[in-house]
Amino acid sequence: MKRLALTLAVLLPPLLVHGPLSAQRSVVDDAALREADPREWLSHGRDPAETYYSPLDQIDATNVDRLGLAWSWDIESYQGRLEATPLVSDGVLYGTGIWSVVFAVDARTGEEIWKWDPAIVQGGRANSGPSVCCGPVNRGPALYDGKVYAGLLDGRLVALDAETGNVVWVQQTTPVGGEYSVTMAPRIANGNVIIGNSGAEFGVRGYVTAYDAETGEEAWRTYTVPGNPALGFESPAMEFAAQTWQGNWWDLGGGGTVWDGMAFDPDANLFYIGTGNGAPWSREHRSDGVGDNLYLSSILALDADSGEIVWYYQTTPGDDWDYTAVQNIILADIAIDGQERQVLMQAPKNGFFYVLDRITGELLSAEAFGHVTWAYEVDMETGRPIEVPEARYDPTGVWLSPGPRGAHNWNPMSWNPDTGLVYLPGQHNQSFYRVNTEFEPVPGRFNLGTGGGGDRPNPPELPEPRGFLAAIDPVTRQELWRIPHAGSRNGGTMTTAGNLVFSATEEGVFYALDATTGERLWEMELAPGPATPITYELDGRQYVTILSGPGGDQGAGRVWTFALDADAPFPEE
Repeated sequence: MKRLALTLAVLLPPLLVHGPLSAQRSVVDDAALREADPREWLSHGRDPAETYYSPLDQIDATNVDRLGLAWSWDIESYQGRLEATPLVSDGVLYGTGIWSVVFAVDARTGEEIWKWDPAIVQGGRANSGPSVCCGPVNRGPALYDGKVYAGLLDGRLVALDAETGNVVWVQQTTPVGGEYSVTMAPRIANGNVIIGNSGAEFGVRGYVTAYDAETGEEAWRTYTVPGNPALGFESPAMEFAAQTWQGNWWDLGGGGTVWDGMAFDPDANLFYIGTGNGAPWSREHRSDGVGDNLYLSSILALDADSGEIVWYYQTTPGDDWDYTAVQNIILADIAIDGQERQVLMQAPKNGFFYVLDRITGELLSAEAFGHVTWAYEVDMETGRPIEVPEARYDPTGVWLSPGPRGAHNWNPMSWNPDTGLVYLPGQHNQSFYRVNTEFEPVPGRFNLGTGGGGDRPNPPELPEPRGFLAAIDPVTRQELWRIPHAGSRNGGTMTTAGNLVFSATEEGVFYALDATTGERLWEMELAPGPATPITYELDGRQYVTILSGPGGDQGAGRVWTFALDADAPFPEE
């Protein structure tokens, strides 16, 4: 079926282009992405399985305390938080800042090569800009065949020449003037660039689209929730899903946007996505208070060539709480009960850590990792959470944990095959959920269906500290250790064959832990608001890089790169 695709005719030029790159460049193709040369960081999670694991071991638990600053580069980003995972290929580091700025710098020295600013209109719908839920963030680029791809806040997908930063093609992936935005990093599978979008809070219908990486032409589009039945269904999967909805759900969009987690299994040719919350949040307003509302808050396995839904697992049926399942997805092969299993692991907002068979979708385990009061446990027979009686809130309201920020959010967890552990950055929070009996949707505004006037009881006590990094064994389903964090908006994690885990706190303390014991071995104070670290090797030297900086009145963001015995001066504030 031909799907609607909107192409932007106007191509914006790069703002800055200078400094020649190497005349002979290695090709980033499907084979290169699959092989994932450990000396580089070619895709979002380093490999198609999105493990955030590097086989590099020059920097290890015995010498990590010798790390010093090799170089830093001022992104000149303000008014938002940096959340991007940068990429490295052929000695060039590619990254994104807030307002969808894309840049390339020399990975040895930090010298700027080019920067491209898409000139996003700022200020939300009132100023003809995109409506955004949670700031003008961007989680990084993708690389393929000499191009750098980035999703832009206004819904465009752009392909830039990797050497010059010049625009090759642009696709408008969302309806012009709609309530969609794009904050996620694109992914590559079988020559296609795959991108989702955000906007469920404003009342949209979720979908994910694949575009030909060379031409930008649409290859396929898969919706995550059904539309108006009177207009027909795009697939049998949508017709099936419609049976789990009630009322005129399509009038309010339905939700289910795909704004982050993805992974790819080239052998199975399955592309995995996580889907988001409902629009509105309250099922009372969204679906007459009933139904599982497929495929909200679900993990979907798609045929990578057609986008067809092969299997699904819904982590939160009939989601009432903004418990998205778009958090990062990791693929691994592990032995469970003496049998080698090809698994998928995810820790979504709802507070449970899931292990699934990634070929069949069978649930293998689901254990709480955070403070969870909305459900007792997950029933292994049905795969459904056993909810507490008060979880389905009414106009009176109830305090529940987690809240909409989730027990785990955008900051990626990582998997180390040497230790057999997953390193999960979690948090404790709660929210007062109440059905708003006077709810009326307003374009360009949050349309949640919750809240309203009236008193609320004092909140229960939350566990302290509010943030943590936990090491979880997915085979034994046990937590081996936990590192406390004072804040909850901490960075993502990266782990290496040097028996190390790297992450950073909300306050900007970048640190390395012993991956086996959790002992802190090294730390460095940077700017608050860290993203996710990566590591790479050039000329036989291993580097570790992270973006950090909240913008606004707390200063601009910066790329920080470290190496053994490096002693570059720290920039003056």
